[in-house]
Amino acid sequence: MSHEGDDGECGGSPPCFLHELGPDGTPIDARQVADVARWRKAERARLIALRCALPAEERALHTAAIVRRLEELLSARSDDIVSVYWPIRAEPDLRTWMQQACVRGLRIALPVAIALGEPLTFREWRPGAAMARGLWKIPYPAEGPEVLPTVVLAPLVGFDAACYRLGYGGGFFDRTLAAMARKPLVVGLGYPQLRIATTFPQGHDIPMDWIVPGLEPALQRTR
Repeated sequence: MSHEGDDGECGGSPPCFLHELGPDGTPIDARQVADVARWRKAERARLIALRCALPAEERALHTAAIVRRLEELLSARSDDIVSVYWPIRAEPDLRTWMQQACVRGLRIALPVAIALGEPLTFREWRPGAAMARGLWKIPYPAEGPEVLPTVVLAPLVGFDAACYRLGYGGGFFDRTLAAMARKPLVVGLGYPQLRIATTFPQGHDIPMDWIVPGLEPALQRTR
């Protein structure tokens, strides 16, 4: 459910813009910054359209492969709280897996996005939980205490070989991960068609630990 807004780079910068300023307060190659922002906005729109155009059967095959890989990644971990997401716009739909995981005793959380420019919070989710709607009407658990996930699953608009993720442009994931006292395992989930040569990562972008692109081999970040 943790999805950034669909309005280009709105909110996509970190809380301040010091990463774009030199020591004397002047912009660092302002034209390049603007060019990258325009490129990312256009590429984001192209990739979302591509994702939505994928046949449902093909998306289902990739999602099944993602689930198998998740089971491998999480099998050796105990006492995990896994933040998933509520799917929109043809993202891999893990809701069936969420239900099955809860039955097996895995704790599942959903992100809560209720204000632009603020980090996400997380609430535990269980099948049948009452749901409220946050930004962009995306559901989240209406009740319950906040939890801190040990694993964060992040949907991908695009990704590159260095495990950088292109999101919707709101900066929610990067802002949230930067603020977390204990870094979780972060796994980007998407389709292989969304791989691009580079996302042109910015100073505030945080790479994924893993990218799981459906039927293609997973990518692990080189440390």
